[in-house]
Amino acid sequence: MRGTTAATRTPTSFRLDTKLADEAVRLMGAKSRTDAIHEALEEAVRLRRFKKILKKYAGKGEFANSDE
Repeated sequence: MRGTTAATRTPTSFRLDTKLADEAVRLMGAKSRTDAIHEALEEAVRLRRFKKILKKYAGKGEFANSDE
């Protein structure tokens, strides 16, 4: 897990779709369900941040060679 230290991890209990978690482990090549969940959460956060930036700057920039 990138960027995660033992100090920032807290044992948590919740209901989990184990079939979905196992598929995520397989598709991501993760070592465990926990690793797959952490990776998926990191990816979801990055995606939401990216979408927020796109929305904020939509239509405010130009692409190189866009006049062609």
